[in-house]
Order: sequence, then C-alpha cells, then structure tokens
Amino acid sequence: MQTIYALGSKEQFDLQNEDKFTVESMNQMYNLYLLMLDLMVEVHAFAKAEQEKISKKILATEEEKNPNTKFIKNQVLTKLSDNSELRDEISKRKLKHWRQNDEYVAIIYNEIVASDRYASYMEEEETTFKIDRKLIIDLYTEIIAPNDKLYDYIEDARLTWIDDLPMINMAVLRRLGKLKPASPESSLLPSLFKNEEDVHFGTELLEKTVANETFLANEITENTPNWDKERIADVDMVLIKMALCEFLKFPTIPVKVTINEYLEISKEYSTPKSSIFINGILDKLVKQYEREKRLKKEGRGLK
Repeated sequence: MQTIYALGSKEQFDLQNEDKFTVESMNQMYNLYLLMLDLMVEVHAFAKAEQEKISKKILATEEEKNPNTKFIKNQVLTKLSDNSELRDEISKRKLKHWRQNDEYVAIIYNEIVASDRYASYMEEEETTFKIDRKLIIDLYTEIIAPNDKLYDYIEDARLTWIDDLPMINMAVLRRLGKLKPASPESSLLPSLFKNEEDVHFGTELLEKTVANETFLANEITENTPNWDKERIADVDMVLIKMALCEFLKFPTIPVKVTINEYLEISKEYSTPKSSIFINGILDKLVKQYEREKRLKKEGRGLK
C-alpha cells in the first residue's frame, strides 16, 4: 500500500526497483516488530540492574535491601527475556538499537515505575500468568505505544518505520494476548513470509495495481458520482484500487477476505470514517461485478 501511495507522487519510476523496495519494506517492518519486543526485554534487564544497584547501597534501607521483586519476576517478561530464538534473531539482524541508545530504555522504565498501573500491580498479592500478561499488555498500550520520545527516536532511526508503527504495535499486542505459559518460543516469531508464493503475491499485487491504474481509477470515479475525486482521501483511493485489483485479477482470493483485509487496513491508516466509505464502494462494485459476471473466482465458496 505504501509503495503504491508513494508512486502517486512520482512522474517516473522503475517498477522492478519498486518491487525490491516493497520486499525490503516488509523486512524492515519485521525488524521493527522485533525491536518492540526487544524493548521489553531491555526494560526487564534494566529493572533487574536497578534493583540490584539499590540493594547494594552502603546506606540501603531495609526495604531497599529486600525489595518487591514482583515486576522483575513477571512471567511474561521472563518468558521474553529467556526466549533464545528471539535473542538469536535480533543478533542475526544486528538490531542493537536499545543497547546503543539505552536512555530510551530508562525513559520507558521510569514512566512504568511512576504509573498507577505499576503501583497497583506491585501491591497485589496474587500472582498468575494471566495477571502478569495483563500488566504487560496494559503497560505497552498506555506507556510504550503512545510514548512521544520513543516515537521521535523510531522516526529518526528509519523514516518508514513511523508509518509501520501502528500496525506493529497491534501485532505485538495480539502476540502478547495469545501468549501462554506453555507457548513455544516460536509463537512470538511468526514467519515474515509463509513461502515464496507470499513474496510473489506482494510484488504481483503491486505490479497489477500499477499497470491497471487508469482502469481502476475510472471504476472508482464512475461509482462515486456524488463524490468529488479531490475529496476522497488519497489512502482510501489506494486501498480501493488494491481491493478492486484483487477482485478482478486474483481468482483464488475470496471476495470476503479481500474486503475484510482492506477494511482493517483503513482503520489503521486512514480517516475515522474511511472504513464505512470503503465498505460501501466495495459492496456496490462486488454486486455490480456479480451481475455483469466479471468476478472469475476459482474454487467453492470464493465469491
């Protein structure tokens, strides 16, 4: 989507290079996903180091000598920190951001410790995996995801990451939400591509959407007579074009799958009312294509 959106402002471009850019963009999105998991690992390590440092103070109080260890024993943080597959993947990709810029780890840790959510958790006597998981999800949602300083750092580290961040944050929260005590290490490390067909699909969708740009734009214009083209958000135009391309050029993808996918993307990337607008246009065009027998879907249940 981002590649097609960017191409709209270019007078000339090399589609082969854009294909490579698309694959690289997906790889960089995965790097950002790993970094957001690694941030929690580093916050956990920072918390342990801070507690150890305080307990060794010459004039440490009794409370400092025997601190509340509930946070550093949090089962989800421990599971993340002990995940050797995650550690190996981060090492392989040379993602050293938080080790080289540990001031951001300190910022997140200090905001966590100062939060009411942290205080209430530390006061609870009961400890279960479910309670520990809820804390990490809440801290990620309330402190990590909306942090302005972290946002600025990520934007400076790689400009394209800032557009990817909302989707990555949702992916992290979904993975954490499904985490269980017996979950294998691989449960936090989904494959970037299922197979070579997955990679091919991304580049093919790009190529076919760009190749049919004029046709797809006319389809939208002709079916939004009460809308000035200039009033339709650029992102909405791109999403509708991609969806129409899937309807007409990808016979093995079910119509419902296409619609649901682009409605979800619109909620993340476009205006609050975009999903309603996009759903209305796609629904109207699907019915029209069915009447005109233009939907050539293969296999049972694909319409």
